[in-house]
Amino acid sequence: MLKGLPIGVEDFKKIRETDCYYIDKTKLIEDLLIDKTEVKLFCRPRRFGKTLSMSTLRYFFDIKNGEENRKLFDGLYISNSPLMSEQGKYPVIFISMKGITGHTWKSSFSDIKLKIKELFKDYSYLVDSFDKYDKLDFEKYILDIESLEEADLKKSLHILTKLLCKYYNQKVILLIDEYDSPILSAVEKGYYTEMKDFLRAFYGDALKTNEYLQMGVLTGIIRVTQAGIFSDLNNIENYTILKKSYSQYFGLLEAEVEEALRYYGIEYKLDEVRAWYDGYNFAGTEVYNPLSILKYIKEKELESYWINTSGNALIMEIIANSDDRVIKDLEKLFEEKELETTVDLELDMGKSLLESDIWSLMLSSGYLTIKEKIDRKNYIIKIPNKEIRTFFKDAFIKMVFKGTRYVEDAKRALLTKDLESFEIAFQNMVLESISFHNTTLNMRKEEGKEVDELAYSEVPYQMFMLGFLTSMQDKFFVTPEQESGLGRA
Repeated sequence: MLKGLPIGVEDFKKIRETDCYYIDKTKLIEDLLIDKTEVKLFCRPRRFGKTLSMSTLRYFFDIKNGEENRKLFDGLYISNSPLMSEQGKYPVIFISMKGITGHTWKSSFSDIKLKIKELFKDYSYLVDSFDKYDKLDFEKYILDIESLEEADLKKSLHILTKLLCKYYNQKVILLIDEYDSPILSAVEKGYYTEMKDFLRAFYGDALKTNEYLQMGVLTGIIRVTQAGIFSDLNNIENYTILKKSYSQYFGLLEAEVEEALRYYGIEYKLDEVRAWYDGYNFAGTEVYNPLSILKYIKEKELESYWINTSGNALIMEIIANSDDRVIKDLEKLFEEKELETTVDLELDMGKSLLESDIWSLMLSSGYLTIKEKIDRKNYIIKIPNKEIRTFFKDAFIKMVFKGTRYVEDAKRALLTKDLESFEIAFQNMVLESISFHNTTLNMRKEEGKEVDELAYSEVPYQMFMLGFLTSMQDKFFVTPEQESGLGRA
C-alpha cells in the first residue's frame, strides 16, 4: 500500500507515526547546530514547509519526552549524524503567531493574551517545583492574564525561558513560527505602530542578551526592517531567499519531486509539473512549491492549489493602489517577460511602499522569483510558473470587475466576433466596474495628496483593460503598447 499524502499536516510526529510520505530534510538540524549564530530568521513564502521544519526542530530538541521522540528520527539523515547526541537535550518553547488577526489592536492584544496563557499552561506540570516567587510569576500568566497590561505581556517569553532553564538546569531553545503574521495583519487593518512596538519588546526581551537562551529560530514571510522589530537585536542572522545558506530546506528540490512522482507512478508528467510548480530560485537553488506538488499527486490535475489558499489580500490591495509605472511593469510580467529592478527584502511596512518595495514584497511572498542577479542590489525578476500566472489572471478579474455578470458576456461576444453584443457588454462592464470617485487620481485628490495627473489619470482604465485582456490570455496573445522601430505601434 502506498504511503498517505500529508496535505495540510504540519506536525512532524503525526507524519512519522501515521506513515505518511516524508521527504527527509533533517540535515537542517545538523546545519543549525554547526551554525553558531544565536538567533536565526528564515523568510520564505507561505506553505513552503516552514511550520513543518519548526515542528521537526521541536520534537528533536525537546527534553520532555526526549527518549520517546528519538524513534521519530529512525532512518532519517540526522539519526546517523554525530550531532544526534543533541536530541532530547533542551527545554523547548514553541509558539506560533498565526491567527492574531483582530480588526483592532485591542482585539489582537486579546488574541496575544490567549496565546500566552495557552503557552504557559503547556508547562503547568512544573508549577509545584517553583519557589513562591517563581510560582507567582508563572501563575499570573494563566490565572490573571486578563488583567495584565502590555508591560507584563512583553516580558512573558523571557520569564518562561528563565523558569524552564532553572527547572531543567539547561538553556532553552525558542521557536517562533510566523513571527510576522501579526505585523501583516496590522498593516492591512491600520494598527501597525501598536503591533510593532509590542513585538519589538516581546521578541527582543527573549532573544537579546538572554542568559537562559541556547538558540532562537524564527520563521516568516517577510523580513521587517531592523528598525521595525529587531532594532535592539545584534545577534540575529537573516536567511532570506537571496542567501545560499539553508536554501535547500524550504520547498522541494527537483530530485525530491522526481522521486515522489516516481513513487506514486506519475513520473512521466515531470515536464508539465515543472512548468506549473517549479521556477522558484532561492539564491541559485531551483525549488518547487511543496503544497502544489502534494495536491497534484493526489488529484492528478494541473491546477492552482497553493495560490487558492489564504494570504493574497495585502498583495491585491497594493496592486489595486499602484501607479501607472507599476501597472506597465505588471503588463510585461504577464506577457512572460522579465523585469530589472532593485530588490531589498528588508521592508518598512509602516510606510507607503516604493515601487521597488512592491516587487520585493511580491518576491518574498512567492508571487515573483529571481531570474538573475545583476549586482548587489539589482536583479532580473519574473513570474515563476503557470500557477502564479493563472492566479494573476483570476485575481485581476475579481479585483477589476468585482464579479460583474457582463465579463463572460463580453468574452463570449469577442470570441464569436459578435461586435454589437461585445460593445453592449463592454459598456456595461465599464459602468459597473469603474466609479469616478474610485479612480486612483480622484481618490488621491480627495485625500489631499500631491498628484501627477498624467501618471494617474489613465490607471483605472489601464487596469480595467489589463484585467480583461489577461483573462483572455488562453485564447489570444496580449501585447499592450507594442514597441515598433523607435516608438510604439
